[in-house]
Order: sequence, then C-alpha cells, then structure tokens
Amino acid sequence: MPSDKERTKRSLTQRLALKSRLAKETISEFLGTFIMIVLGCGSVAQAVLSRGHFGGIVTINVGFAMAVVMAIYVTGGVSGGHINPAVSFAMCVFGRMEWFKLPFYVGAQFLGAFAGAAAVFGVYYDGLMAFADGQLLIVGENATAFIFATYPAPFISLPNAFVDQVLSTMFLLLIVFAIFDSRNMGVPRGLEPVIIGLLIIGLSCSLGLNTGCAMNPARDLSPRLFTALAGWGFEVFTVGNNFWWIPVVGPMVGAVLGGLFYILLIQMHHSDPSSEAKEEPYENKLEKHELSVIM
Repeated sequence: MPSDKERTKRSLTQRLALKSRLAKETISEFLGTFIMIVLGCGSVAQAVLSRGHFGGIVTINVGFAMAVVMAIYVTGGVSGGHINPAVSFAMCVFGRMEWFKLPFYVGAQFLGAFAGAAAVFGVYYDGLMAFADGQLLIVGENATAFIFATYPAPFISLPNAFVDQVLSTMFLLLIVFAIFDSRNMGVPRGLEPVIIGLLIIGLSCSLGLNTGCAMNPARDLSPRLFTALAGWGFEVFTVGNNFWWIPVVGPMVGAVLGGLFYILLIQMHHSDPSSEAKEEPYENKLEKHELSVIM
C-alpha cells in the first residue's frame, strides 16, 4: 500500500503535469532552443574570450553540432526537436505538422534562443568585460558580438550571402527528410540526433565561411536582438550592409526547397512494397546492402 506521503507526491505531480499536448510541445521547443544556444554560443564564447587557447573553429563546429544533438535528445520525443523555425515551417508546408501549431513552435524557439543568449552573457559576463576593457564591440580585433549571432565575411555581397543561407538550409532539410524516411536506408532508432549532429558538422565545415552557417532564424535573430539590448547597440542590425535579415529569410526559403527536392527526386519514386513483392520473385530480391556475386 502506498504511504500518505507517496500519495501526496503523486497527486502533486499529477496536478503539475501539463494536460495540453500543444503546451507540452511549446515548452519542449523553448527548452530545446535554450539548450542549443547555451551550449552552442557557449562554445563560441570559450574560443573567442580565451583568444584561441581554449578552442577554435573545430571546437566551435563540433560544439554547436553537439549542442543540437543534446537539444534533440531532450525534446525529440515530445515536439520532434525542431528547435528551428525553418524546420517547423517546412514540416507545415509538407503536411507533417498542423499549421495552427506553427506560431507556438516559432514563438517558443525565438524566446528560447533569447533566454539562451542571456544565459551565455551572464555566465561569461566577467570574461566579456575583461576582453576589451569593458567595451562591447561589433567589429574589429576585439569584437564579441559574433559570439551570439552570425556576421558576413568582409568580401561577401548580400545576394551571395542569401544564396549561401538558402543552399545550406536546403541541404539541412533535404538530408533531415532522408534521415526520417523509413523507406530509404533509415537510421537506427535513437541515433537520429547523432546523424543530424554529423550533418551540421559537415555543413559548417563546407559552407561556414561566407556567413557563419546559421541556417536557423531563431538561432540568429533572437541573440542578435539580445546583444542590441545588452550593450552592443542596434548597429548589430546595420553591420554588413543590413545583413541581419539574410539568416532569417534565407533559411525559410532553403528549408522549403530542401523538402521539395527530396520529395520530388527521391520520396515520390519509392516503389510500392506490396506491388514490388508481387512483381519480383523472392529469390531474386537483394537487400540494399547486398551485392550480387552470381557469375
């Protein structure tokens, strides 16, 4: 028989537990995006504020990718672990999520990213103050704004930057659709976040030079807004010829293109398993990983 204390504890837990599925998913997306920004931007802060002694481009790329992996492991079973408005938008466009959920997901993602930026600022406040004698700079040798948001390379034009963000996010969603396509090669259950982390490392290593490979409107815009309010000033929105909108609009376009290309070029051409079984004798069928050695 459960004791009165156990019954009271169970009753309290039941009262506190959310009943609304949408509320659970909204909180999940907030928490996941918060985790991604704290661990991801934290890896950038460690490298920058130590002037390379405790990290560099490799630790940043791996750190941000692992931040995404951990965030998806925390939230994937509740909300799908989107942690990215571009992903949520693409899921709605292709009928994988109801449209009425989109504002809740996106709002939670932007709030989570803003809170994550505030947490990184708080943890590294003393380091930021010591880095440039208390100055919070956007450009120059002692700049620290790029710890939180992405900024373009000096040589990049706005059209080139836009194409960069569209292309990188297109690859992100195209491969994410492939990972979760049960009729393609598939990924062992539970390892999907790890594969997505490897995907982000690959994208960062190949398409990170021009604009920092944001691929996520919430990851870029919310921390940028935080820096504007925290002391860097609203010049964070005008630097790079008003670059700020590129990591917001570009990923939304790229996400839809990535999903569309996967569906048009791969998914819609899958054979019907039932008709395939009827047409082909069992002994002539080979698994995807098998090679025919019949001479």
